[in-house]
Amino acid sequence: MKIIIVGAGIAGLSTAWALVKRGHAVTLFEQGAIPNPLAASGDHHRIIRRAYPAGSGYGAAITEAYEAWEEMWRSIGGSHLDARGFLAISREAGDEAEIYRNGLDEGGWSYELMDGKAVAARHPFLDPASIRYAYFSTEGGALHCRKIAADLATWLRVSGCHIRDWTKITAIDPEHGKVHLANGDDQAADLVIVTAGAWVTKLAPDLKVDLTTYRTAVVYLDPPSDLKPAWAAAPVILDVGGKTDGYIIPESGTGGLKFGSGLHKRLTDDADADRAPEPGEGETIRDLFAPPFHRLGEYRVTDVVTCAYTFTRDETFFAHVEGKCAIVSACSGHGYKFGAAVGRRVAAFAENRDAEALKRWLRAEKAE
Repeated sequence: MKIIIVGAGIAGLSTAWALVKRGHAVTLFEQGAIPNPLAASGDHHRIIRRAYPAGSGYGAAITEAYEAWEEMWRSIGGSHLDARGFLAISREAGDEAEIYRNGLDEGGWSYELMDGKAVAARHPFLDPASIRYAYFSTEGGALHCRKIAADLATWLRVSGCHIRDWTKITAIDPEHGKVHLANGDDQAADLVIVTAGAWVTKLAPDLKVDLTTYRTAVVYLDPPSDLKPAWAAAPVILDVGGKTDGYIIPESGTGGLKFGSGLHKRLTDDADADRAPEPGEGETIRDLFAPPFHRLGEYRVTDVVTCAYTFTRDETFFAHVEGKCAIVSACSGHGYKFGAAVGRRVAAFAENRDAEALKRWLRAEKAE
């Protein structure tokens, strides 16, 4: 088949990879560079982890995600996963860290449980007085986004995929399987797959009832010199407990120490707008993390990176199929870790056209 993919984030790149491996003729359009620093997939590193709430199918689906990443590493000739494990910290009953622990218990996945003193002894950047308990799992780490994108793009070019970066698509014609380019040209295919991330509602405005776009930001920090060895050895931190909705990735790959919080976001109608960091924005994000971290005022802000994400109401992934077009959004802030698996599943849909099976898998209703 002749297939067009719109958007070269991790979902688009992975879908192109899986389709090319199956022998299809693929053209991949990206409005910017690959990786695109404005896209959610364009940051330095993202978390992979097993923990999800009880009742969610995503915890089990991580098994498939790991299998898909291993297949991809074999294709591109090396792994871009720093498997340093993950830590979660609970500070009050019923907080997100506890919810994730309940999910691990339900799935029968092991972890190491520690009290506040024990975890602070291991990780001296933590304040033990603020911690109920913490737990560590080896099933997690940091995926190196920019290295993955660069190596996938190289593999795709060598393998015959036609990559058109810096080429903006302005409209989709689902009925005829066409895309309209900003330069006025039209391109047609047997199937158009749209993996445009936060820009998807520009191409399909009707999907705003299903997908909500937020502008957020993360901060990169330089810790005090005496704590740098501890951070260098630290796992990724999935959640810091309480109401912070905070996560942390230590220095890994091309990325430095990164703090991000789900509290720091606001609605936007335009993924291109409001992307410049505001004065003091990095310090505002940093200071959300006290507690459970002490001495945060000594952490120097080195960079602030804005992001745009789409979310569904229930924070699952999303697909919409119409005519010769499939729109796929591994969204809601946790899609990157499933990128390789999403690509394989979308490639399977391109051949079997079982839209409901794809949607069930994206919603983690059934791990097949």
